[in-house]
Amino acid sequence: MSKETSSGKLLRGLICVAIGAVIWFIPAPAGVGPQAWGLLAVFVATIAGFILQPLPLGAIALIACALLPVLGVMKAGQALEGFSNGTIWLIVSAFMFATGFIKTGLGKRIAFMLLSRFGKSSLSVAYVMSAADFIIAPFTPSNTARGGGIIYPIVNSITRALGCEKNGKNKRTGAFLMYSAYAAVITSACIFLTGASNNVLANTLTEQTFGQSLSWGSWFMASIIPGLILTVVTPYLLYKLIKPELTNTPETLNLAKQELSKMGAMTGKEKILCVIFICCLLLWATGSIHHIDSAIVALLGLSAMLVTHCIEWSDVTKQNGAWDVLVWMGVLVNMAAYLSKFGFMKWFAATMAAACAGMSWMTMLIVLCVVYTFAHYLLASNSAHIAAMFIAFMTILVAAGAPVIPTAIILAILCNSASFLTHYGCGVTPIFFGAGFMEQGEWWKIGFIITIMHLIVWMCIGLPWMTVIGLF
Repeated sequence: MSKETSSGKLLRGLICVAIGAVIWFIPAPAGVGPQAWGLLAVFVATIAGFILQPLPLGAIALIACALLPVLGVMKAGQALEGFSNGTIWLIVSAFMFATGFIKTGLGKRIAFMLLSRFGKSSLSVAYVMSAADFIIAPFTPSNTARGGGIIYPIVNSITRALGCEKNGKNKRTGAFLMYSAYAAVITSACIFLTGASNNVLANTLTEQTFGQSLSWGSWFMASIIPGLILTVVTPYLLYKLIKPELTNTPETLNLAKQELSKMGAMTGKEKILCVIFICCLLLWATGSIHHIDSAIVALLGLSAMLVTHCIEWSDVTKQNGAWDVLVWMGVLVNMAAYLSKFGFMKWFAATMAAACAGMSWMTMLIVLCVVYTFAHYLLASNSAHIAAMFIAFMTILVAAGAPVIPTAIILAILCNSASFLTHYGCGVTPIFFGAGFMEQGEWWKIGFIITIMHLIVWMCIGLPWMTVIGLF
């Protein structure tokens, strides 16, 4: 059996190499340099490796990172640049926050408090987490900080309280609660200009290039109706797709109350972690004032947990999931960023512009929005997506007659929606995927369905709604 398994893994590995080799030896199209084309070959082979998994994700990413300088695609310093990315360290810190919530018992307490009020069904818990993120999102301009530092530790504690195991009982319930919480984070990022840093980047680029600014109010008015529809529909759709084992759980209400009674008053460590948690939340919410990077805020929170012994350094080193994400996400984000730096994404946008020549601006908007969304398979960061494609697509559409503000809003929003496509879609995605309740294939399948739903809602309801409120 082990021999067959090894042979199967070897075959899958050879397929990945073959895919990369085919792209490598195909002549690069006019306008694409050899570095960009070579990087594309390695990048696509790496994605194939993530799908077929002949080795763990971290191992595949490490091999790709080592090959880039050997193949002459990137210099060694460039290949390792991803490990200095602030978002990656924010992700690692989020895992450590979850550890602190578990070790001190604060997460368990919050979980039982929520379950004692809303735990009659897993669906009602999902809606509570959606509401919580909706309330926090306008004040936390980083979905990685919000999702990883606030929402994930709480939902992780809820899954533990419900007895959800990664490879055992109630796994589907854990998958449902994790994915619905993740979906809430992404949907809130679509609704509020200040719900994600890439939204702010899109606003800056729009102002610099076209002289028009996306106000908080115009963004909110344009997105609130389709956004609320997605907020309400998504948990129910996920409930039907994932089919959690725990549906109606009225006994959970009493169980949670009993567990809270057993826990008694908050311990000193719980109170300390609560203060650290609130301080981080306030610092994330006021980033525009003090200009401290979200990742540094998270590392300060981690440092405070270590100093106060809410967690120990040994707890940090044992977090295999965090360090695994650090490796594969760091390499992938870096390759995606350099695809843009080497000019591949600019060529891609220009090619699409040529293909759309002669269309009306509305038809072009619809076609380019679909292309723009699914191009995210080649990207591992929403900010990188905006930096690489936003202005190129905006320029094409505005030149064709599309109005600046609504076009900018819809493209910026769809960048967030595209995060669902993969398990590396944006900074917060690997945190929820790393919980381990859902296999990669299922994550991609459900993500594709949710992305299609977002596209339909934003294009078929969002665009007409913008016309109603006078943006078009």
